[in-house]
Amino acid sequence: MSFPWAKHYEPKNPVMQWVDSRLPLPRFVYNAVGAGYPVPRNLNYWWNFGVLAGVALVCQLITGIVLAMHFHSSAAGAFESVNVGIMRDVNAGWFLRFAHANGASMFFVVIYIHMFRGLYYGSYKAPREMVWLLGVVIFLLLMATAFMGYVLPWGQMSFWGAQVITGFFSAIPVAGDWIRVWLLGGYAPDDAALNRFFSLHYLLPFVIAGAVILHIWALHIPGSSNPTGVEVKGEQDTVPFHPYYTAKDGLGVVVFLILFSVLIFFAPDYLGHPDNYIPANPLSTPAHIVPEWYFWPFYAILRAFTADFILPAKLWGVLAMFGSILLLFFLPWLDKSPVRSGAYRPMYKVAFWVLVFDVLVLGYCGGSPAEPLYVIVSQIAAAYYFAHFLIIVPIISSIETPKPLPGSITEAVLAKTGA
Repeated sequence: MSFPWAKHYEPKNPVMQWVDSRLPLPRFVYNAVGAGYPVPRNLNYWWNFGVLAGVALVCQLITGIVLAMHFHSSAAGAFESVNVGIMRDVNAGWFLRFAHANGASMFFVVIYIHMFRGLYYGSYKAPREMVWLLGVVIFLLLMATAFMGYVLPWGQMSFWGAQVITGFFSAIPVAGDWIRVWLLGGYAPDDAALNRFFSLHYLLPFVIAGAVILHIWALHIPGSSNPTGVEVKGEQDTVPFHPYYTAKDGLGVVVFLILFSVLIFFAPDYLGHPDNYIPANPLSTPAHIVPEWYFWPFYAILRAFTADFILPAKLWGVLAMFGSILLLFFLPWLDKSPVRSGAYRPMYKVAFWVLVFDVLVLGYCGGSPAEPLYVIVSQIAAAYYFAHFLIIVPIISSIETPKPLPGSITEAVLAKTGA
């Protein structure tokens, strides 16, 4: 979207004029995150999480590159290199290891909040479908990267997590066993699997960074969404990104780093599993195999299928797990309501909060033992998850009577302040 009232970069310094005429990088930065990029004036703190995701990605890239210099990707040396070499022999290695491990958790916290904000405020609706689709691609890449990284410490939970999760691919008809052998480089997790996972775990964050650039590029074409869902009508509806939102995002980054630091220094193992401090042993199966917490909702969906029906239960679980994410690609066309923001959609708002509760229930069940009670609750919660997107949202978008929308963003802002 072009904003005719936006300021344009005009360098005054002769050196900057020379640089800008040959490599317009200063102009690009100015127009992307500076005063040359007008933003809706009513964005709240829920819009901070895109920037926080970028901060988390940078933290993961920096710590990951340094950790890769000291990691030994072999079944005989991986556990020792992480828990002795990096933790004890590398200067500040303990900090880098805990920052990287907990940084993944912080990254997922930010991403989940960012996605649920998009769901509530209808950020997936036209003309921002491509922004949403690229966001889902980033989420998939992030999940793949996190899974491969979880295997690298080569503790008990790392080994058996790789064994169980890759084992589900064998449920795919005809090609399943071939796919699993191809993923692992053999018939069980070993040196080949570690080398493959380490290589991909190092590479994929740079792919994610490329996808993030496309995501931001796609965002700058239609412009940012806003809590009202009303499009920008004129200059009075916007403010420059800098200094207004750089200051606001700066506060969010400070709070993020404080919470991140508390996690690293006071509870570095709180989100991990104690079994991962035991070296991998193919002959000793842990009592309760569970992935990292950010995979729990999808792990619950995977385990919710216990009976064969036309297809094996294991295959149904794999299809449902991947389908629960791929379903998000179709959301812009499943929700046909012309109103974007959930703040003006009473029925959709209720369904949204039920979905949030449902995902939390799935997460709790995914981290619990595979006992009958948790399996039954997982089945109910998984059924509702799919019903929300495939049945409830399309029906609500057809029958719902939304609240009256403000005439403009400025009108909504002035009404909130009582002016």
